[in-house]
Amino acid sequence: EGWPEAWYMCDEKDVDDQKKENRTTPNKPVDVKQMRDLGLLYWKMDADTYKYPVKAIPWDPNDASDPRLIALRDDRGYSYADVLTIHPDYLPGFATHVKNFFTEHIHDAEEIRYILAGSGFFDVRDPEDNWIRIHVKKGDLMTLPEGIYHRFTCDETDYIHAMRLFIGVPCWTPINRDLEGTDNHPSRKKYVCMYCMPKELQEEETTDPSKTIGSLCGIWC
Repeated sequence: EGWPEAWYMCDEKDVDDQKKENRTTPNKPVDVKQMRDLGLLYWKMDADTYKYPVKAIPWDPNDASDPRLIALRDDRGYSYADVLTIHPDYLPGFATHVKNFFTEHIHDAEEIRYILAGSGFFDVRDPEDNWIRIHVKKGDLMTLPEGIYHRFTCDETDYIHAMRLFIGVPCWTPINRDLEGTDNHPSRKKYVCMYCMPKELQEEETTDPSKTIGSLCGIWC
């Protein structure tokens, strides 16, 4: 239902402004199946009817009045949230923060973003290590799985108002890719096992019920 537009990015050496669309030429779109295959999940939310603060750290998800957000909170166990506005008027050191957001990293937990207003780009790596750019906008709620290499930036509007949701109290330390050992971090290994297995192993999983994801991950992890 209404997934954001996504496309393959041009080569890194051709990116002179991280806030631009930076598409390949010709454009190479990414469809919903491809995004789902990377472990992404998506919900279209009503960001017009329900209002949220400009900034709240934390924001209690039990204060939600949107029935769809309440259902999502309860179904997925989200117990902590905060609300941030990324804009020069609301975020001191805006340029530095935006630059830091664009550092490639993973997390040891799922990343959840609900875009309340404005827009921006999530970039995620595909199994061949190519960048896919996802243009998230008002009303988009997207989750990125634990261990996926990704980064974030504002787009050229320099404005995004977003809610972050968590299971439990967050330990929100990014694990940057340029650090030694990140490729061998348990969360990265878990992601590779779940979403980057070679096709032949995926087919073996499908045809042999004794081959579970867990057992196949043993090969990789």
